[in-house]
Parts: sequence; structure tokens; C-alpha cells
Amino acid sequence: MDEDELVARALSLVDESFIAAAGPGGQNVNKVATAVQLRLNVFALRLPPPVFHRLKSLAGSKMTAKGEIVLTARRFRTQEANREDARDRLAEMLRAACKEPAKRAKTRLNRVGKEKRLQGKKARGAVKAGRGKVRFD
Repeated sequence: MDEDELVARALSLVDESFIAAAGPGGQNVNKVATAVQLRLNVFALRLPPPVFHRLKSLAGSKMTAKGEIVLTARRFRTQEANREDARDRLAEMLRAACKEPAKRAKTRLNRVGKEKRLQGKKARGAVKAGRGKVRFD
């Protein structure tokens, strides 16, 4: 399954609720529930294990013990803008989880490089050894 299909399926499974938001908006913020809270059951997506583990680490504290990702968007003053913001953040998180991290290539150090590194360590050790207490014998 490619990431666009995953995002489309996830957005179809999302539960949205509107809650009262704090912040700018004057009296409107007291009257209208403009903040959006998205809930997505990750187990319903049936993700492959590597993608699931990457999503779990990306979500962090946004994922509950029951496997739900809870995103709250309250940056904007309208429900539509907050809904779009929350959906974009969820889609970005899912796309990032689908990307496999690049494998790190081991570096090899040649003999000259090893000797140079060891000489540097010896020089640094000598500097530190010279910092000891001064004795007047």
C-alpha cells in the first residue's frame, strides 16, 4: 500500500469533535467550539509492523495506550481552518511513518587516520595530566 492510499483510508476512519478553544477570538471563543480534536484508531489501519513502530515513535504522547492517535488543532479562529490543519498534520505524520530511514553506511578508517587519532588522544591526555595539583618538593 502506498502512502497516499494510507492517508486517504486514515482520513476516512477519523473521528472529529469540536471543543472550546483558548486564545485569540474575543467573545467568539466563549461561544463557538472552534478547536478540532481528531481521533484515529491505528489498529484499524492494519499497518505493517515496521510502519506501525515508526508511527508510534513519531506520535509519541499523542498516541494513547489503546492505540488511538489524538491530535488537537486550535491554531486558527475557524473550525474549517483548524480541521484542515489537524488533517494535514495527521497526513504528514503518516507519510513520515511510511518512509523507511536510510541505512547508515559504516565508515572505515585507514592506518594513517587511526594513528593520527591516537596521537591526538595522547596529546589531550598529556594536557589533562598537566592539570594536576602542583607539588613543591
